[in-house]
Amino acid sequence: MDTTAATRASRPAGRVSVAIIGGGFSGLAAAIGLKRAGFDDFVLFERAEGVGGVWRHNEYPGAACDVASSLYSFSFEPNPNWSRPFAPQPEIKRYLEHCAEKYGIASHLRCGTEIAAADFDEAAGEWTITTTAGARHTARVLISACGQLTRPKIPNIPGLEGFTGEIFHSAEWNHDYDLRGKRVAVVGNGASAVQLVPQIASKVEQLTVFQRSAEYLIPKPDYSHRDLEHRLYRRVPGALKALRGAWWTIGEYVNPALTLDMSPRLRKAYLAPFFYATRAQLRLQIKDPVLRAKLTPDYQIGCKRILLSSNYYPALARDNADVVTEAITEVAGTGLITEDGVKREFDAIIFATGFHANGFVAPMAVHGVDGQNLNETWAAGPEAYLGLTVSGFPNLFLMYGPNTNFGGGSIVYILESQARYIVDAVRQLEHSGARYFDVLRDAFDAFSAEAQRRLAGSVWAKGGCTTWYRNDKGKVTNNWPGLMIEYRRRTRRMDLDKYRVVR
Repeated sequence: MDTTAATRASRPAGRVSVAIIGGGFSGLAAAIGLKRAGFDDFVLFERAEGVGGVWRHNEYPGAACDVASSLYSFSFEPNPNWSRPFAPQPEIKRYLEHCAEKYGIASHLRCGTEIAAADFDEAAGEWTITTTAGARHTARVLISACGQLTRPKIPNIPGLEGFTGEIFHSAEWNHDYDLRGKRVAVVGNGASAVQLVPQIASKVEQLTVFQRSAEYLIPKPDYSHRDLEHRLYRRVPGALKALRGAWWTIGEYVNPALTLDMSPRLRKAYLAPFFYATRAQLRLQIKDPVLRAKLTPDYQIGCKRILLSSNYYPALARDNADVVTEAITEVAGTGLITEDGVKREFDAIIFATGFHANGFVAPMAVHGVDGQNLNETWAAGPEAYLGLTVSGFPNLFLMYGPNTNFGGGSIVYILESQARYIVDAVRQLEHSGARYFDVLRDAFDAFSAEAQRRLAGSVWAKGGCTTWYRNDKGKVTNNWPGLMIEYRRRTRRMDLDKYRVVR
C-alpha cells in the first residue's frame, strides 16, 4: 500500500463554512440565497457533470413540467421566454444552468462528486463530508438538497433478472434502443407514464400499459407561446408576475381540499371543477366502455396527484394499445405473467414506477451527535422540524425534506422559503459566535405531532388510495398539512427559542 497516499486521502481535502449536496432546484435555491446574502464561503457538491438535478436526469420522451413554468421557477429570476406554459425538460435544464451562471455559482461547484457520508464532530462543531472517492471536506453547516425524487424505483418482480429483452426506467432512458416496431410494456401509469406513453404509442408495434390504479386526468392547457406573449412578458411590468400569481392562487385554492378533514362528498364538491373536467375528458376521449371503466379512479380525487394531459387517453385508445389492470406476478424469458395466469410477450419493459421517496438523504450515511444514524432515527418514518432540521443533527438543514411537498402549487415556492430560513440561520450562526444550533427535542416532537394530527384527516390518509406520499406504515411523510402561505410565514426567520445554542 502507498502509505503516503493513504495518509493524504484521510486528511480533510478542503475547509468551507457551508456545504450543499445536490445541484437541482433545491441546491441552487440555497446557493443563490447564500450568494445574494453576501456569503461566499460555500461549496456545492453534485454527483452529475452539471446542475439540473431531476431535470438533468429525466430525459424520457415528453418529459415536461406539470406545474406552470411561470410558477415553477425562481421568483427572483422570472423567465419571459418559456416556449410553452408548461416547459419541456430541456428548457428547464437550460434555465437552471442559466441561473447557476448568472449568480456566480460555477466557482462553487464540485461536479462529478458523490457524497457517501456526513459525520458531525460535536467538539469542533463541524461536519466531515466524505465523498465516494474517499476525499474528505469539513463544513460548519451542511445542507442536504438531494430532493425527494432522485433514486429510481424498480419493483422486485420474480424472474425480472432473467428477462431477455431490454429493460430500463423512465428516469434512466436508453436513447440507444430503438422502440420502433417493438412490443413494449410500460409498467406504471403515473406522471412520467402519462407524458411518455403518447410519445411512443405511434412508434411501437404493441403498447401495453400495466396499471395499478387509475388516475384523475384533467386537460393540460398547453400550447406554443406566440411572439406577442413573449413581448408582453418582457415589456409590460407586472405581466409575468400577475400570471405567476394566478397560477399560485389556483394551487392554493386546491390545498384545503387535500389537507383538511372533509367528507368525500364535500371534498368532491370543493374540487368539482377538476373532478368534472376529468370525467368529461375521459368520456369524450375513451369511447370503449370497458377501457373507460379501467381508467375510472375508485378513490377520492386528490388522494394521488391530479395529472395534466390531453393526449394520454387518445394514446390508450389506439388499436395497438392495451391497458392491463392485473398485477404482474412473474417474468419468464420475454414474457410477463399476471395474476390471472396470462402470459404476454415483450421486446422491452419500461418502468415508469417513480422513485424511492421516503429516504430523503439516502444513500448517504449521516451521523449526528453521539454517532446516531439519521436513517435509523427515521425508522418509523422521516420527520423534521418545519421539514428542515432534526434534533440531534446540529447545523444540518434539509431542502425538500419530510412534510414539505404540496398537492397544489409549486415546490420552488417552498424551496425559496427554505433557502431564506437557512440563510437566516447561517447569518445568526455567524453573528452569535455559536458553534452550532440543534433544534430542541420538545420543539421537534411538538411539530411532528402537530403535522401528523393534521394530516390524519387529509385526503392522503383517508382518500382510499396507495400513494408515495405515505410510507409502508401508513404515515404521511412527504406532504405539508396546510397552505403554501402558512409555510412561507412559519419559515420567515429562524426562531432561536426553538434551538439549543451551543457556544
